[in-house]
Amino acid sequence: MTDPISDLLTRLRNASKARLDDCVIPHSNLKESVAAILKTEGYISDHSNGADAQGHKTLVVKMKYVDGAPAITGITRVSSPGRRLYFRYTEIPRVLNGLGIGIISTSRGLMKDADCRRHKAGGELICNVW
Repeated sequence: MTDPISDLLTRLRNASKARLDDCVIPHSNLKESVAAILKTEGYISDHSNGADAQGHKTLVVKMKYVDGAPAITGITRVSSPGRRLYFRYTEIPRVLNGLGIGIISTSRGLMKDADCRRHKAGGELICNVW
């Protein structure tokens, strides 16, 4: 696997389209930070750590549905391993005019786009969620 973040986003997208209750993803600290941001913004119900049959750490994400519709309408990868996209805090694009969020990797850790503008921190735009 060359892009684990893209794998995370694809698993979340597929789980929401298939109306699954939870989604199991290989664990990493970056993926756990993305899941924490998605939980605080209300796109997923919960996330927790677990282990698979071989003993590898996993991240279990509980999907959220509002009146039967997935809370995650769309989720796209912006920056990729072959093309990293960095933005100053004044240049961070708005997702659906502020209705969605952008997740940005800064020197202060992962932050959503509004927090980056507030704290005047730029960085690599990881993904957009709406």
